Amino acid sequence: MAEAKTQITAVDPGDFLAAVEPERKREEAGVLDALFRKVTGEEPKMWGPSIIGYGDYRTTYDSGREVHWLRSGFSPRKAKHSLYLMGGYCDEVAGERRDALLAKLGKYKTGKSCLYINKLADVDMEVLENLLRNDWEAMARKYPE
Repeated sequence: MAEAKTQITAVDPGDFLAAVEPERKREEAGVLDALFRKVTGEEPKMWGPSIIGYGDYRTTYDSGREVHWLRSGFSPRKAKHSLYLMGGYCDEVAGERRDALLAKLGKYKTGKSCLYINKLADVDMEVLENLLRNDWEAMARKYPE
């Protein structure tokens, strides 16, 4: 079975965050790191060269493909922060909560299981915290340790 391209690395997330450019993106990445730590209770690990992950899980898809991936995390990309939130897709209740929270979040875009935020001033940080918590709890239900 082939390994996923993005794996946990030995890079220190603090070193990665300290090098994020521009300064505003670096400051916001620090805010996101603190928020993810608060919600998850996890110490971050680097996944590949640019994703900061909190916790991990393993699953096997119907196709038989085995996956080892982060439970939640983010990447401070140049254009937008990419937040990896898979939990809202785990069950119907979590998805409904996610949709209700997104309606109150502010300015954002979504992808398959990503939330894209240009700058944190565009969103309600309390709603974002609740969104992360909803996601984290859904992942814990779906993939208990």
